[in-house]
Amino acid sequence: MSSRPRWGKDEPPTPALPSSNTAVDRSISAEGDISGIASTGDYATNVLYRPEHATLLPPGAFRPAAEVQSAPGLANFPKKSGVFVGRNHALADLDGAMTRPGGAVIQAVHGLGGIGKSALAVHWAVSRAADYNPIWWIAADSPAAIDAGLAALAVALQPAMSGVLEVQELRGWAVRWLAAHDQWLVILDNVSNPGDVEPLLANAPTGRYLITSRRATGWHGIAEQIRLDVLDHAEAVDLIARILTHRGPHDLDGAGDLCTELGCLPLAIEQAAAYCAEAGATPRRYLALLADYPVTMYNVTAEGGDAERTIARIWHVTLDRLASVPFAEHFLRILAWYAPDGIPLSLLNGLAEPPAILHAIGRLAAYSMLTVDGETLAVHRLVQAVTRTPDHDDPHRQSQDIEKAWTQATKQLLRGQPHGMGPERWPAWRSFLPHVDALTSYSRPAVDTFEIAELLSDAGAFHYFQFSYGRAIECLERAISSYRRSVGSLHQRTLVARNNLASVYLATGHEGRAITILEKILAAHERIAGENHPECLTTRNNLAAAYRAADRLNEAIPLYEKTYFALSETLGLHRFTMMAAHNLAAAYSDTGHRDDQAIPLYGILLAVQWQDLGGSDPDTLRTCHSLALLYDAADDMDRAIPLYEIAFAGRRRLFGDDYPDTLDSRNHLIRAYYRRIMRKAT
Repeated sequence: MSSRPRWGKDEPPTPALPSSNTAVDRSISAEGDISGIASTGDYATNVLYRPEHATLLPPGAFRPAAEVQSAPGLANFPKKSGVFVGRNHALADLDGAMTRPGGAVIQAVHGLGGIGKSALAVHWAVSRAADYNPIWWIAADSPAAIDAGLAALAVALQPAMSGVLEVQELRGWAVRWLAAHDQWLVILDNVSNPGDVEPLLANAPTGRYLITSRRATGWHGIAEQIRLDVLDHAEAVDLIARILTHRGPHDLDGAGDLCTELGCLPLAIEQAAAYCAEAGATPRRYLALLADYPVTMYNVTAEGGDAERTIARIWHVTLDRLASVPFAEHFLRILAWYAPDGIPLSLLNGLAEPPAILHAIGRLAAYSMLTVDGETLAVHRLVQAVTRTPDHDDPHRQSQDIEKAWTQATKQLLRGQPHGMGPERWPAWRSFLPHVDALTSYSRPAVDTFEIAELLSDAGAFHYFQFSYGRAIECLERAISSYRRSVGSLHQRTLVARNNLASVYLATGHEGRAITILEKILAAHERIAGENHPECLTTRNNLAAAYRAADRLNEAIPLYEKTYFALSETLGLHRFTMMAAHNLAAAYSDTGHRDDQAIPLYGILLAVQWQDLGGSDPDTLRTCHSLALLYDAADDMDRAIPLYEIAFAGRRRLFGDDYPDTLDSRNHLIRAYYRRIMRKAT
């Protein structure tokens, strides 16, 4: 045997062989008798043919791909469509895209795991089977799976190749067949990475590709996209009803509530319905089990169900892929404690450098674990529920990680709450409160932290300003209990919350409760901080208001006067001083000293407020309205009406048409107009 010849120093080296990805056809085929040597490809090596080592193929086994026609009705659907409801818009979008004339059409349907992407693809393909041949379904979660699916298509089109060629050779034959034919439909299901299918799609001048994927990004320039969302609530209820009543009548009690709890996610609804059907349980019973035994119910499946497709495991693959992205899982655990929609992106500020935050959020969005809408985020409620439910068998749901996320979520929410309660901050508060409600609903009052008490106390104060007294009382009572346990009854924050609660009681007509609380708070403030401490002055003012509401004016006026004079000496013409003057003037009016005390004091106050605060300030408008009431009571319409007009226009602009103060000014203005007309008529 001779050795391979070596090049001399002046001879060129052997050129590099083309890579396996180079688009060069190196296949040969032979039929009948074989004699001699066959060589193909660059730098081929000739070998001795031995008949005993050869595989003889039948005639026609290697017909060119362009000459092979698909057998009629060739398809490999993975399963029947089963129960399918709704999705009219998505089906119409697919019809519109797939029937478009011209070259190849590539459509990608993306969405959260369990949203029903594969079910939509099966249903659409089955219902349009007469329009395409073949229809070939490929599990496309990896390059190897894609190659195997294409190889199976090649064998289905030319069965004689089965067991003869390697997978890569069969794949290449299938790609050439697709390029040479039209009116076919290939469904690439559960694509993990758009880059895995991009080379395949680039070689299709005709035909139709339908892709399903959890990936929401990466499709630009590759495929047109359809984002699949959860079912409408009515469609979700229809789905659970159809599954439960498939074999006969079934009690549907709680079906709507269960669909809401499951966020109308098709997979979760199908599994819940299958469980109820098997166990003979009502949706209401399933809902109770879900509340009491979440870990068990998230992992349960009916007989014959796929254990890897339970609610608990449906997002495992996605989270495994995200494990290498810094902060991604931690951020998801934090977001799990907030309301599902409208989560301010700013709540993640400070947890990492801004580029790292945006990168983690971008990757979570890319895998449909959340959606980004400008400066807000949304996470499906069931993703949140599973994420915050510990399971020692699940590496993504360890107790210590979830507890850490809850603590961080609380701190982030406290840092991110709006500053101030003025009308300009109301929209921010209205967007913020659902997240306070969500976070505090997952915490047992008996273990509330100081931070939870802070959130509840401020939320209660805002509810008070919005006349939502029931919610204000709930928040403040729980906050006070938490403050007492964490920092004690005499802590300043405890006393502030009690003061606010007394204000709510006063507004709801419970003067006795308010007075009892305020007398105790005032005594504590005077003993701890002194009579002129700001909190002491605030409490004294509120106690005076409670006495006034209880018709105890002889006790109210001295407190109002003491507060007003103290504020005048310490703060001068401060907003708080003006508020105290307003309250004192109102008390003077109640005693019948309208002309000699109340009107002069209101007049001075209005002039100061107009100069210092402006004519559009809420306090200025309040004084306008109060002074107008006194002129109205004195039957001085010429002075009352201009003040009513200012108050009504300003409150309407600040608060809107339906705000109670706006309605109050409007109604008094209308009555004043009527009285003036009637007086002139007589």
